[in-house]
Amino acid sequence: MQIIKEIPALETFSVRQPVLRPGKPIETCHFEGDNLESTKHFGLFSNEKLAGIASLFICATPFLKEEPQFQLRGMAVLPEFQKKGLGEALVKHAENDALERGGKIIWFNAREIAVTFYKKLGYEIVGEPFDIADIGKHYVMYKNLNAL
Repeated sequence: MQIIKEIPALETFSVRQPVLRPGKPIETCHFEGDNLESTKHFGLFSNEKLAGIASLFICATPFLKEEPQFQLRGMAVLPEFQKKGLGEALVKHAENDALERGGKIIWFNAREIAVTFYKKLGYEIVGEPFDIADIGKHYVMYKNLNAL
């Protein structure tokens, strides 16, 4: 059985670290804005085990004009739960939450290996690829929530 529910920022670290920050100190799992009242963290539980996470911040990118904008960050699914639709479920949950809060755009910095996954969900690239130190090539991707 799978369930998605809001969780505290600290609870995301058990998935952020092995998937997004492998071999790095736990402190690197803290994102600026994690503890803002407007930030939401979602945990996807599979048989009561935290299998995937996503965080949603109210934050604009200079690439896009419509507001309000929401940034998806820390999207991660543990390896043993990947390729089972959990990532898609988390993204759709975040999109619905952003819509409920009046969001017009949802965007994020996608790792190069995740671009195909997000394109299948209707996201588009804007701007040029860029590198994030110690992590690799990224692309800004977005979706207009009015189109949902």
